[in-house]
Amino acid sequence: MAPARRILIALWLALLGMPAPASDDALGVLSWGGAYERAQRQALFEPFTEATGMAVEAHRYDGGLEGLRRAVAADEVPWDVIDMTRSEAMAACDEGLLEPLSPDLLAPAPDGTPPAQDFLPDSFGRCAITHTLFATVVAYRRDAFPGRRPTSIADLFDQQRFPGPRALQRTPAVNLEWALLSYRVPEEELYRLLSTPRGLRLALDRLAELDEIRWWEAGDTPPRLLAEGEVVMASGYNGRFFDAMVNRGVPIEILWDGQVQEHETWAIPRGAPHPEAARDFVRFATTTERLAELARRIPYGPARQSAAMQVTTHPEHGLDMRLHIPTHPLNAERAIVKDEAWYARTLSRMRDYFDAWLADTGCAASADTDCPEP
Repeated sequence: MAPARRILIALWLALLGMPAPASDDALGVLSWGGAYERAQRQALFEPFTEATGMAVEAHRYDGGLEGLRRAVAADEVPWDVIDMTRSEAMAACDEGLLEPLSPDLLAPAPDGTPPAQDFLPDSFGRCAITHTLFATVVAYRRDAFPGRRPTSIADLFDQQRFPGPRALQRTPAVNLEWALLSYRVPEEELYRLLSTPRGLRLALDRLAELDEIRWWEAGDTPPRLLAEGEVVMASGYNGRFFDAMVNRGVPIEILWDGQVQEHETWAIPRGAPHPEAARDFVRFATTTERLAELARRIPYGPARQSAAMQVTTHPEHGLDMRLHIPTHPLNAERAIVKDEAWYARTLSRMRDYFDAWLADTGCAASADTDCPEP
């Protein structure tokens, strides 16, 4: 790409609030930043460069498909690989925004077990391959509730016993499930009820009962709000909370009850600058060794059974990382598996419905962006 053209594209992307393009000779990876990206850099990006000689340029986003839609429509896709939640990857695939991705490119396990037998069920989509399972959980400050601790996801909504501001992700996903769980709706009924006007109304009415919500978008915001004492409870990604506790000494605990598990995938955008190198990276990053190394640095469950068996201790702190992974039996006892196919079908409609509800309620203060005017 000519330098002048690269500058014009970078300026155009900046105006759209999108990451700049990768260098011509570098693999561009769009990921989630923060502690997660640091772990990826150590376990995936740097080893890939060492093995292939191709540099990796990581760019941060907070999810969503708008940037990808614009880039594909303009035929100026600046990334080669995108780290996407499975529900968004399914929706993007249906829109024709992603390249087909065959599981045939994956490496077997070290003992020769083929990928189809080694990966967890439903790890292969038309355009995406699951690499890890993460969880959205609630964390709370240990010093906020002397004498008692939250033990149930219903405690998120109990402001009498556990008073103080909450931080929740600015999205319908997970918030709606937790709201219905607080009514003791059985797990197997959640998405059937959310498919009805009554279920949506019940969930949103429960959220509206909270006196003060800080809505967040970037994954590093909830640990920061807890660390600074701006909130007493926050939803967030289990790996970010682990990083805050272990690496920064933030006095918080994770409430595993009601954790919502989700697949995280690798996908290749349509029109990627280096499609063959992107496939090489997906193969490399989903090997047993690399997935185990990633889980040693940030506690997300590897999608390969062979990798899960190789997870050991944190390289710096010596903690047994198996105990901090969402899929560990002690943590997963009351886990909810997110119905990603349901969200893929309803993604745009649910976001519009949720944003309209925020506007109607006036919206509480946002930690990341201004709330819409009522």
